[in-house]
Amino acid sequence: MPSPFPGMNPYLEQDDVWHDFHERFLPAAAEVIGSQVQPDYIVKIDEHVYVHELPPEPRRLLGRADLGVTPTRSVGETPVAVGLLDAPARVRLPALDVEHEAFIEVRDRRSRELVCVIEVLSPSNKRPGPDREQYLAKRRQILSSPAHLVEIDLLRGGMAMPTEDRPSSTYSVMVSRADDRPEAGFWSINLRDRLPVIPIPLRPPHADARLDLQILLHRIYDAAGYQFYIYEGTPSPGLASEDVSWARQLLPPPTP
Repeated sequence: MPSPFPGMNPYLEQDDVWHDFHERFLPAAAEVIGSQVQPDYIVKIDEHVYVHELPPEPRRLLGRADLGVTPTRSVGETPVAVGLLDAPARVRLPALDVEHEAFIEVRDRRSRELVCVIEVLSPSNKRPGPDREQYLAKRRQILSSPAHLVEIDLLRGGMAMPTEDRPSSTYSVMVSRADDRPEAGFWSINLRDRLPVIPIPLRPPHADARLDLQILLHRIYDAAGYQFYIYEGTPSPGLASEDVSWARQLLPPPTP
């Protein structure tokens, strides 16, 4: 069953749904792209790793600071009991939260050089803080390299990526070709618009690969069985008042 919305499904943006959608989207997109670019290119899924030190209140004790002494003995020696030495103090280690976010990279099969990076933005990329700063640093690195960048934003919430002369839109896709910088292609997408077919740039003499975002969304929606549970929640952030009744008319009947 395809998604009932003509474009992006706002119910996929809920906190308990988005991560699953994001993690399904990347391998499905890599498969579509790979079928078009093989054998000249390799399509791989890599990941960013974000390490967060949790604030003091929710921290949990990660280990004990007691020091144990293990006796050593020769063969045949009578064992001698040795007690534990109590540490003079106990400390708490910072509790860490590790988050992994996948992205796609296209590499030249022969040289292994990076040709194109495809990013699907997550909420952490669009919120102020260290995750966004880390992503923006990587983004700047790619934009100053010979690699192309495709940046897909299917989230209504948060801060948009820094882009000059950016048209107003609900969602967006940016395709930055290395030989066109500082200019880039930009797709403005609103809630009621069909998601576009976008190019995945390669290197001459190879033509761009194509990625139909709408067909891909329908495929993931059906495979994941989203129709059975995502409509029990509400879009996050909430829809504009003029879109609430429109969206309700599209929802499938409740699952018994």
